[in-house]
Amino acid sequence: MSLTLKSRITLNDGHSMPIFGLGLYQAESSSKTIQIITDAIKLGYPMIDTAEIYKNESQFGEAVKKGIKREEIFLTTKLFTTEGGCEGCQKSFKNSLEQLATDYVDLYLLHAPQGGHVIEVYKEIVKLQKEGKIRSIGVSNFGVEHLEWLKQAGFVPAVNQIELHPWWQNEDIVNYCRTNNIAIEGYSPLGKSRFLDDPYLIKVSQKYNKTPAQILIRWSLQNGFITIPKTTSGIERLKENMDVFDFKLSDEDMKDIADYGKKNPQNTGWEPTKNGKDKFGPI
Repeated sequence: MSLTLKSRITLNDGHSMPIFGLGLYQAESSSKTIQIITDAIKLGYPMIDTAEIYKNESQFGEAVKKGIKREEIFLTTKLFTTEGGCEGCQKSFKNSLEQLATDYVDLYLLHAPQGGHVIEVYKEIVKLQKEGKIRSIGVSNFGVEHLEWLKQAGFVPAVNQIELHPWWQNEDIVNYCRTNNIAIEGYSPLGKSRFLDDPYLIKVSQKYNKTPAQILIRWSLQNGFITIPKTTSGIERLKENMDVFDFKLSDEDMKDIADYGKKNPQNTGWEPTKNGKDKFGPI
């Protein structure tokens, strides 16, 4: 099947999810972010990814109030920590809905396996799902060990969102998710722009008459990863990031890019998958 901006995948709970969207990590809590969200949706971005800790959920809410049709957007937000248990989860989720100016979210993620009450809070999120306030439940930054603990407790998330790009491929987590029918969502597909001036990547981009950023986004999509590049640079960068559906990387280049990245693995963000079981909580 060829990939398009409107392509979706079916999750293990029966709901579907776009393969491409806008990430709002490090986007300012300002009118600039409202404009970025509005422009992205007008351009055809089908999905917005935010989080409690990003402090910009209200910017999505303001975009909705200014005329964006909520039902046309797949919306993801995240609970930062399970430290507050069920009560903390309820409070955070209620606040997120208020900030987002909506009465439901399409995907709610545990932001990391931390806080000591992961199982307890996951059960609480299931209750919210049954009440119709959440369509799908997932996790972020969960390693194989954490996913196994969750599975032992009777839960298999619909999505696991992790850092993914050629220099940080997380193959063990990817393989586990595929084996257990967990959709893989990749954040930082550009490696926080750290690799965009790499001579090898530039050479590949010239071959396809695309930018290095577009090569990395396409590599992620062709690997079957739901992909959410972020930008705060305005409408032209939004257009650049979405202009990746009119070409295809060859199988050889897909492999060569992966092999090249593996030679110098680099994690560009935090690594909560190293949390111990004591931070996960009792099974």
